[in-house]
Amino acid sequence: MQAPALPALPVAEALPALRAALRAGPSAVLVAPPGAGKTTLVPLVLREEPWAASGRILVLEPRRVAARAAARRMAALLGEAGPGGTVGLATRLERLVSPATRVEVVTEGLLVRRLQSDPGLEGVAAVLFDEAHERHLDTDLALALCLDLQRALRPELRLLAMSATLDAAGFARLLGDAPLVESRGRAFPVAVRHRARDLRDPRDLPEAMAAAIREALREHPGDLLAFLPGWGEIRRTAERLGGIEAEVLPLHGELPPADQDRALAPSERRKVVLATAIAETSLTVPGVRIVVDGGFRRAPRLDPATGLTRLVTLRLSRAAAEQRAGRAGREAPGVAIRLWSEALHRGLPAQDTPEILEAELSGLALDCAAWGAEPASLPFLDPPPAGALAAARALLRELDALDAEGRITAIGRRMARLGTHPRLARMLVAAEGPGEGALAADLAALLEERDPIRGRDAPADIRLRLDLLHGGDHPAADRAAIHRIRRAAALHRRRLGLHGGTAPEGDAGALLAAGFPDRIAARRGVMDGAFRLASGQGARLPATDPLGRAPLLAVADLDLQGTEARIRMAAPLSRAALEARFPERFVREEGAAFDPRAGAVVARRRLRFGALVLEEAPLPQADPAAIAAALAEAAAARGLRDLDWTDAARQLQARILWLRRVEGADWPDVSDTALAARAQDWLAPHLHGRGTRLADLAALDLCALLAGLLTREQRRRLDAALPASVALPGGRSAAIDYARETPTLAARAQHLYGLAELPRLAEGRVPLQAALLSPAGRPIAVTGDLAGFWRGAWAEVRKEMRGRYPKHAWPEDPTRPLPPQAPRQGRPDGQRPVPSAR
Repeated sequence: MQAPALPALPVAEALPALRAALRAGPSAVLVAPPGAGKTTLVPLVLREEPWAASGRILVLEPRRVAARAAARRMAALLGEAGPGGTVGLATRLERLVSPATRVEVVTEGLLVRRLQSDPGLEGVAAVLFDEAHERHLDTDLALALCLDLQRALRPELRLLAMSATLDAAGFARLLGDAPLVESRGRAFPVAVRHRARDLRDPRDLPEAMAAAIREALREHPGDLLAFLPGWGEIRRTAERLGGIEAEVLPLHGELPPADQDRALAPSERRKVVLATAIAETSLTVPGVRIVVDGGFRRAPRLDPATGLTRLVTLRLSRAAAEQRAGRAGREAPGVAIRLWSEALHRGLPAQDTPEILEAELSGLALDCAAWGAEPASLPFLDPPPAGALAAARALLRELDALDAEGRITAIGRRMARLGTHPRLARMLVAAEGPGEGALAADLAALLEERDPIRGRDAPADIRLRLDLLHGGDHPAADRAAIHRIRRAAALHRRRLGLHGGTAPEGDAGALLAAGFPDRIAARRGVMDGAFRLASGQGARLPATDPLGRAPLLAVADLDLQGTEARIRMAAPLSRAALEARFPERFVREEGAAFDPRAGAVVARRRLRFGALVLEEAPLPQADPAAIAAALAEAAAARGLRDLDWTDAARQLQARILWLRRVEGADWPDVSDTALAARAQDWLAPHLHGRGTRLADLAALDLCALLAGLLTREQRRRLDAALPASVALPGGRSAAIDYARETPTLAARAQHLYGLAELPRLAEGRVPLQAALLSPAGRPIAVTGDLAGFWRGAWAEVRKEMRGRYPKHAWPEDPTRPLPPQAPRQGRPDGQRPVPSAR
């Protein structure tokens, strides 16, 4: 039967130019507005091109919902019942393809997996990157690998980047100065309205959204599409829409396919679709003429405190807001209502930040290692940040996926083929036997999907969740989540070559420890719920949680709260299982360590796993050098504040630092930071036999220790170039304060009479200033040019001081020494007269 003619969608006007571009070269960029038909029409037209005659066209979609909708729509345009014929569909949870498939819609992660197992993409004529502007991590990686394949082995492979709000010039450069084809589309006008006031908190969004929906339904015709950041906000908004004259339908990636189809299908009854960002691009929700945009989105972000990627709620970009508003003008003129002010809109970022710049990169690092290329050698639009990449490689080494030189190991190659996060892949690879493999598959699926037992007070034991997958029950269980977890577990079992009915067996804690070795936790002290992770970080459970008294846990899910992490999911772990999995990571040591509670160094024998101390016992004797080293380390950690920092010690420190500044690095760095960093070198040798307590450090002669860092010649040079004091006329001397920003000598003005100019420090390379004091010791002037001061400002100072202190000498020319003081009234020799007796 002949296929029906393809519809005349707006993008059709750009198809001749696009076909010509891809006939002339291997790459192109297509920019077309929402609703132009690029997702569904372009692949069907390109499959008829001569270069595609013997190959399949892969269409990369960033989301499962969009992939399913695109495949179903293309199949319908060809008169086929659904995906599996000419148009195929492949997502993580379903695969509908056949030998007749010419166009295959795949999700971005699957394309990366296919490239790893089939680096040449045999039988593929083109890869189309739909909605490339979203810059998901897997999209950027898949595009980089395809470009690397194109330039190395498959120069004939066609690559096409498509979007409505694309950085067209950047993508064109990345694709080898590829031609840019644009489609104007046929969008209807959309009136945009902003809320007068901004929401104070995203938690207020469901209430504000429900009120805006009720008002919009009263004032405007057509179906309504509302954008909310996640399923929680969707549920809470739906609860507030009871009684409206419209069908309320959720739309997010965790819904079963049938429920997704209901939201996307035409309806005789007016409907309100509450959607996440999956409806922002690719999908068309028929009948929509009203868009209400909450202005927030969920995005993965790297949490530096834990090294994990978490979904956080962020403001969307102006480009995303335009995409969302355009949904109201696909079929007729519409209205977009934004729940934020125009002032806030002007301050939104122009584009969303690419995920590669914010996310945890262990999966990308593993894929690049399996591909056999350094990330720096691959053509990324934005190179992955060096810091995040280094952290990713460190994790992969801990998971045994990379060796010490950064090369992929045999375990790493097995992990890369499994198509999941490296932590979960390591857990799957660690499973021994069918029963443990089935348990690992259940665990991996459970951790990939949302927790089926939700709520702030949900128990942490992951075994409760595992029981739900096999007939167990819990009052707070999410049945839809359990269904998704079962489907994902079946997929992992197939990847491990296991029969679907294989019963799970084994120790969940031991398997979790394989994938999360840095999150093995030991109980701290006797406090219920207080733990320390192998990474050194603190973590906590509610004291009432049944796992709060477990000596060891394998932690699978952490949530950072303040300075400590909250343990969300974990399994108890036996010491024997830990030793069996990681015998090489156990370290027995004897030595001294500082005990903050005692304020002293204590000698102990320890058994460690990472930062965890699993056993500890006191030692009757300890090496004096070890005690000294531990005491010096503790002093350094406290900023050396336990040392006796007298004024003399601070002045000596400042003098040395001044000469280091002007004469170079031959002089030691004696700043507080440098001294703390090198405490083992200069402080520890003087602590042998000095005791074990920080309080004992006050007895040290710090001036002698600092002077000991100088050679004899340096000490001589220091005294000559930067003397501690200078001689003044009349036999007096004045100390120089070198700890000030400019070295300063302070003296009464009368003591400086006869001093024509200030002495030069370090041959004039170190400045010196004088602070002249009144007879009462109060500053009256500060100058770095004493000769100039005597000639100029002194006259005014002299006038004022003569009025205040008339009994003191205030000469016009203070550069001359004062003459000997004349005797007071009385005897000629100046002696006081003896009082006469009456």
